[in-house]
Amino acid sequence: MLTLPADLTHRDAAAYLVQSLAQNLEQLAAADTASTFELQVDASALQHFDSSALAVLLELRRQAQVRGHSFRVMGMSARLSELAGLYGVDELLARPA
Repeated sequence: MLTLPADLTHRDAAAYLVQSLAQNLEQLAAADTASTFELQVDASALQHFDSSALAVLLELRRQAQVRGHSFRVMGMSARLSELAGLYGVDELLARPA
């Protein structure tokens, strides 16, 4: 499971995404031989964020899907869900992909 940091804004997003993908691509690659794998992201620690947090989540989702794996965000706060709704991506993040 991948855990988002407390702060994830435009300033931090690119570096965080590179780091997360480097760590999780190994896990995803290893799972390529498994019949089912779900990349789970825990967003419960996220306190200070902007739309860049959504971009990070969507890219992690895309990376999982490219490899045929499912993706799930857990612990989404009401604020993060609201922001996802404003950008029209709430359904992409609210249900397993």
